[in-house]
Amino acid sequence: MNLVKTAMLIAFMTALFMGVGYLIGGTGGMMIAFVIALAMNAFSYWNSDKMVLRMHNAVAVDRANAPEYYGIVESLAQRAGLPMPKVYLIKNDQPNAFATGRNPDNAAVAATTGLLQRLSHEEVAGVIAHELAHIQHRDTLTMTVTATLAGAISMLGNFAFFFGGSRDNNNPFGFVGVLVAMIVAPLAAMIVQMAISRTREYSADRRGAEICGNPEWLASALGKIAEAAGRTVNVAAERNPATAHMFIINPLNGQRADNLFSTHPDTGNRIRALMAMAAEMDKSAASPAPAPRAAHSPRPSRSGTSGIPNTGGREWGRGGDKGPWG
Repeated sequence: MNLVKTAMLIAFMTALFMGVGYLIGGTGGMMIAFVIALAMNAFSYWNSDKMVLRMHNAVAVDRANAPEYYGIVESLAQRAGLPMPKVYLIKNDQPNAFATGRNPDNAAVAATTGLLQRLSHEEVAGVIAHELAHIQHRDTLTMTVTATLAGAISMLGNFAFFFGGSRDNNNPFGFVGVLVAMIVAPLAAMIVQMAISRTREYSADRRGAEICGNPEWLASALGKIAEAAGRTVNVAAERNPATAHMFIINPLNGQRADNLFSTHPDTGNRIRALMAMAAEMDKSAASPAPAPRAAHSPRPSRSGTSGIPNTGGREWGRGGDKGPWG
């Protein structure tokens, strides 16, 4: 079903792209836009991961130079029943992460150095599990292709601004068509892009909590990331705003309203949903009555995470540590 929705979304974005071409140059403009849309879809399908990773200067890491980070990704991928994705590190103080790739067999997970430095081991596991959920749901292809086409439609709007008023073009609607191409069509593309991202974040949060075994880990991580992201500039994201919806938290700004124009749902709403999920899991675990345990005993993991490499509860990068990347 998710693949069908993805195909429908790509078809809609392609039609919107062709519509802008028609408003700018008539039938000829529409056909040119159609050819461009096909080429961009094909390019995005085969090269989406490389394109996005290059935009953010991501560097591939492995077990040798990032043992803890790589180990978490590997263990969680096994728990989720996914092929091992490629693992990347982004040198950026803003704590954030994203996943990309056309399918689970050709996927990549990228985290910033800020994420590994500021979050605990458990919180990092929650974030990585969220990104693996996007891969499992095949959201990464949809988000990348949508971002590419939305950016292209905005580009056509800019083209209309400079060339749409020429008397030599075949625009059948005159100046009105140029205005629509300049304003309405790019706005529609942006709305679709952002709405798609928001609806899928809740699903990835829930599945990510299931993968890592504890919703509270991801809830805590989201709170820390949102707070830090609002105070730390992500230069690469500012230069490539069309990729903002791919991150776990909006890297561009700290919008607090869950509205149509935000790239992500309100963080508070996401945390509340995860805490409600944690309460449900606690309630389920308490029936029948659990065996008593000592008051000083640490709270066990809900689903067992012994396969995830642990750092003893410390946060990476503190106390002079260089972090898991060496």
